Amino acid sequence: MKYKTVVEDNIDILVCGAGLGGTGAAFEARYWGQDKKIVITEKANIDRSGAVAQGLYAINCYMGTRFGENKPEDHVRYARIDLMGMVREDLLFDMARHVDSAVHQFEEWGLPLMRDPKTGTYQREGRWQIMIHGESYKPIVAEAAKKSADKVFNRICVTHLLMDDAKENRVAGAVGFNVRTGDYHVFKSKTVIVSAGGASNIFKPRSVGEGSGRVWYAPWSSGSAYGLLIEAGAKMTQMENRIVLARFKDGYGPVGAYFLHLKTYTQNGVGEEYESKWWPSLQEIVGKEYLDPELSHSTHRPIPTCLRNHAMIQEVLAGRGPIHMVTMEAFQDPHLEEIGWHNFLGMTVGQAVLWAATDVDPKYENPELTTSEPYVMGSHATGCGAWCSGPEDVSPPEYYWGYNRMTTVEGLFGAGDAVGGTPHAFSSGSFTEGRIAAKAACKYIDDGKADGISVSEQQIESRREEIYKPLETYTVYRNEITAGSVNPNYINPRQALDRLQKLMDEYAGGVTVSYMTNEKLLNIGLKKMKLLEEDLEKVAAENIHELLRAWEIKHRQMASEAVIQHTLFRKETRWPGYYYRGDYMKVDDANWHVLTVSRRDPKTGEYTMEKAPCYHLVSMDEEEAA
Repeated sequence: MKYKTVVEDNIDILVCGAGLGGTGAAFEARYWGQDKKIVITEKANIDRSGAVAQGLYAINCYMGTRFGENKPEDHVRYARIDLMGMVREDLLFDMARHVDSAVHQFEEWGLPLMRDPKTGTYQREGRWQIMIHGESYKPIVAEAAKKSADKVFNRICVTHLLMDDAKENRVAGAVGFNVRTGDYHVFKSKTVIVSAGGASNIFKPRSVGEGSGRVWYAPWSSGSAYGLLIEAGAKMTQMENRIVLARFKDGYGPVGAYFLHLKTYTQNGVGEEYESKWWPSLQEIVGKEYLDPELSHSTHRPIPTCLRNHAMIQEVLAGRGPIHMVTMEAFQDPHLEEIGWHNFLGMTVGQAVLWAATDVDPKYENPELTTSEPYVMGSHATGCGAWCSGPEDVSPPEYYWGYNRMTTVEGLFGAGDAVGGTPHAFSSGSFTEGRIAAKAACKYIDDGKADGISVSEQQIESRREEIYKPLETYTVYRNEITAGSVNPNYINPRQALDRLQKLMDEYAGGVTVSYMTNEKLLNIGLKKMKLLEEDLEKVAAENIHELLRAWEIKHRQMASEAVIQHTLFRKETRWPGYYYRGDYMKVDDANWHVLTVSRRDPKTGEYTMEKAPCYHLVSMDEEEAA
């Protein structure tokens, strides 16, 4: 079937992905670009899309500078410690100095922020978190973006970025298809801000069967932020820095409110405190700089999240599981019990439903915790994403090439999950990064850097053929199914996803191998990944929905290959508890206190890897003295 072609031309700023990063980009672009044409594309619907889709119980990144609570430098120190030293401090500082204004805007737009009745300040859940009634968080923020954009295209799966035919390594827009009608959409644009999602479901999840959609990060986040950028030849950084979450078992309910607000704590299966027994052996791996239990009670020097994971993982492997969250004490207080349930009902309803369905009442039974499968994203507590330019007034020369949040492809900017080296941004920080990127994109256009862009019809047509090829493959070979859905001529998206998840789990350090990998395993994984990439050339789609799944798996595959390449390149175990290099079990600051950077050649598919200096622009001595 020949689908209609819809061409949207003369765009100044194209925003790909309308989560918090994309909405921030559209909102700010209108301020700096009164005369500019701003277009948003979104795979779902802007009102309920992105990681914030079903609501949040807290905004996890707020300085409180005007109340004298934290300074941007404090947040940089915190993120650096939690990420074992590996962050882009220029980008983090830049985000942190602007994030409060974004939160204040959310409140002006109608988002209910909880306040301390005595002081009038926002009610804190932890040092960086403020509590909200966030069921309608995304619709409220989306409204501002919709009013700012000239057009919003919902239900568009963006598959590729268009590249300028007149100048090498310059972006020229994007193409994709409508997931309801199948129409082919061409967006010709002077700049593109990629604010799509990170990668969930690239590792085999703990939940299987009818629960296979129950994962921690948004299941619709298919690595498009990375697939689009990698395929276009943008340099990526820290793709090895995946995250593993400690969460309530099976429902993936978050634990932050319980630890920070309800003051709950964990025990092993026989009711013992277990973390401290693992600190001496762990210090042999990471050294005292990253693990000093004497400082663990300080708000400035928390024990990194990955190391707490390590203690949980090792305790279970030692046969003293399961790990329990001690809720029975806190839940005797009716007010705290109410908060505990509201935390899930406003954000992770599935956890509350699961407890009800399995007869678990946290008032009378301490529920289980476990560690999740790994996820790859740049806006939460990890730093995966594109190698982006920082701000002119802060960044050292190696981190700056003209326009804030611009990738190594001219005119191509990132926000949220797409930007590497900026952990602990969360929703408010992603929105802020979108604002920063949009301001820079407007300046890029005003400086004449986008002049003379040309997109050939040949490029547009070749992308069209590539996008719809899975439908053609199915049509040609559908009558040759041998049994069930097995066909010798093609692979379907579900089969490809199962294969990818098994590969990443067993060779790249997934949950079933307790996050362990090594050079031999990673090289086998790369070989299998190349075979999967070849087979994805013959992926088949029975309908438009399967066409969506086909392109999601292609983006996941591209992101996953980058994860393996980076994990193979970094010859140390920088984040025990997130993954282990069994052949290099210790932190090696002498050789690897660096950021990793990769580039996939768009023409050959070959990777080149390099080290980039990890500059510490904020002094830790100032913090310790304070």
